[in-house]
Amino acid sequence: MSKKIRKPIKNDKDFSGKILKILSQSPNKAFNYKQIAAKLELDDTKSRNQIIKDLKIMAGSKKIIESEPGKYLVKAESQDYYEGTIDMTSRKTAYFICEEFAEDVFIPTNNLNRALDKDKVKVYVYNRRKGKRPEGEVIEVVERNKTEFVGVIDIQPNFAFVSTANPKMYTDIFIPKDKMGDAENGDVVLVNIEDWPKRADSPFGSVIKVLGKPGEHNTEIHAILAEYGLPSDFPVEVEVYAQKIDTSIQESEIAKRRDMRDTLTFTIDPKDAKDFDDALSFKKLENGNYEIGIHIADVSHYLEEGTILDDEAYQRATSVYLVDRVVPMLPEVLSNFACSLRPQEEKYTFSAVFEVSEDAKVINQWFGRTVIYSDQRFAYEEAQYIIETHTKNKNSNEEKWVLDEQGKQILNPSKTKDNTIPVDISITGDSYVVSDEIVNATLKLDELAKILRKKRMQNGAISFDKVEVKFNLDAEGEPEGVYFKISKDANHLIEEFMLLANRKVAEYIGKQKKTFIYRIHDEPNEDKLIAMQGVIAKFGYKIDFRNKGDISKSLNALMEEVNGKKEQNLIDTLAIRSMSKAKYSTDNIGHYGLAFDYYSHFTSPIRRYPDVMVHRLLQFYLDAGKSVDEEIYETKCLHCSNMESLATNAERDSIKYMQVKYMQDHQDEEFLGVISGVTEWGIYVEIVSNKCEGMVRIREIKDDYYTFDEKQYALVGATSDSILQLGDEIYVKVKNADLVKKQLDFHFLRRA
Repeated sequence: MSKKIRKPIKNDKDFSGKILKILSQSPNKAFNYKQIAAKLELDDTKSRNQIIKDLKIMAGSKKIIESEPGKYLVKAESQDYYEGTIDMTSRKTAYFICEEFAEDVFIPTNNLNRALDKDKVKVYVYNRRKGKRPEGEVIEVVERNKTEFVGVIDIQPNFAFVSTANPKMYTDIFIPKDKMGDAENGDVVLVNIEDWPKRADSPFGSVIKVLGKPGEHNTEIHAILAEYGLPSDFPVEVEVYAQKIDTSIQESEIAKRRDMRDTLTFTIDPKDAKDFDDALSFKKLENGNYEIGIHIADVSHYLEEGTILDDEAYQRATSVYLVDRVVPMLPEVLSNFACSLRPQEEKYTFSAVFEVSEDAKVINQWFGRTVIYSDQRFAYEEAQYIIETHTKNKNSNEEKWVLDEQGKQILNPSKTKDNTIPVDISITGDSYVVSDEIVNATLKLDELAKILRKKRMQNGAISFDKVEVKFNLDAEGEPEGVYFKISKDANHLIEEFMLLANRKVAEYIGKQKKTFIYRIHDEPNEDKLIAMQGVIAKFGYKIDFRNKGDISKSLNALMEEVNGKKEQNLIDTLAIRSMSKAKYSTDNIGHYGLAFDYYSHFTSPIRRYPDVMVHRLLQFYLDAGKSVDEEIYETKCLHCSNMESLATNAERDSIKYMQVKYMQDHQDEEFLGVISGVTEWGIYVEIVSNKCEGMVRIREIKDDYYTFDEKQYALVGATSDSILQLGDEIYVKVKNADLVKKQLDFHFLRRA
């Protein structure tokens, strides 16, 4: 059925929200019903009568004041009006988020008054008596969170509508005929909301860009980026600017830096990495201690403030890691070449160099600009193999460590007649031998990292080694298989030394009381922890709430206890959700999750703009600069935190999309799953073998009539008392795989 042009506002509509807005805009002026009707552009008798009626009701409920007969104004210095943010639900209702309220304020559908998800709004709050849930009414949209939306266009002869897949977007968007661009019926498009006329139920917009046909791979990936306002390409002028940068290593520049090219240096990164932010150097000192350098790409050397390249990097604020591609913060000439610490190349770096004792105590530290030469590049799998097995070739001073192309097994080359090891292909695609020097450095760094990690855990740090879902993709980006990324010793080795550099840099500036950019993490949300306790209790686990230290120890013990069990992913997810979100700020409150009083981001400037700012500030203060304007940098912190959140959401959506795409090719198979969520409309099920999650609608479970029991957090059968609850194993089959909505629906087959 085709859609029709929206009708004008009905005369029997409640005008209270619009009246409040008019009165609030002129708080010292009294209005009568005629003046309000004129502002609303209503001149029919029925509308005027409704306005008179609404004015009387609002005055009676003390929302407004009747200052003289027939004239009304907003309450002077009213404490009932607040500014905050709208958080839409999928049921076309919303909650008003405001720091002045301990609990969120409920906004019914008819009180939204054109507010959309995450809009900054002014709200009138009522029903604030003790024991009553506060409710509110939007009287003004102060600032739109976004005006661009992705959806599918439905074209009619003289107009079109665009409907989004976002369950929090409760309205479609009206597109006039002359603003459809090149869109064809059924295309996925990016549209911009330009206006929302008073007499229209839908906002008016125009097509900015045609993204393609629904369900096509590139269409859906670009739609994810566009939905979050993230770019897919660099502007031509930015690429041209980047290409013109002199990226050669100059003797005049080396003379200004600490020259560490003769110190053993290597990188350890994911096997498919193209940009190498960090390298480690290692030297044993005559006093028995170790000099360990954490060397970070000196992006700020190339990224000059005030240039179009810097402006673009700041706006992006972060690289975006989608399931099949990276959308970099910097053009490739910098991210993959000039700044990347590639093997057998000299590079400019910004370094934190530590003298470390045998028991991993920092004896001395130095920060500054350096030049390095990376001797070797390792994948994590290769470094892990060195750590796990280091049997030496007795007849050679060198060792050969190689994996097959999947990193699954070790190749076993035999020696040739001249007592050397033949060439083999490692996981990185390179052929090389690994010297005793690098092997011994790796093993010692692993020892020291384990000591640092143990100390951190003893101090109350929380360990979340959540399993990451990864996909093996073919040349066209189609998923061929699923595998899980698990952190091992090699990952922890790099992590601990990056944490050390980040902590010591932040501590160095923080103790000087100068403005700096910190990575902060508040204490966990107690309400969420209590809710989590209610869920994990069903599996026989509990959290110790006595104090903050007990909570962290309890969570670590919980993570260890659930490791490898069917409920692990569910409990890991619940624990992470109970945590506050880490963010950037000039106000240092410490990092709860890491148990650090000082923490910053110094180690990834190729992919994070805050790290670039940290490098600039650190060098400025090393040069005896005075403390910079805190307010300016707090604004930048907020922007970077917001962009990080958008990138995280896009990355999560791309994984959901690929999971749905993968399951499309497995619709005839049975899968063992674990119930990961229970609601009044059905159960969420996570497949054990691939972590794909989908829903079984309550009406699809045919062996009984089930209802939702909120106390048990379970579905209970009416005749058999059969229970389906969190952690139960069941067999399911794909019913529907919706690529556009990124949703999976399952058939319930039977219990495990």
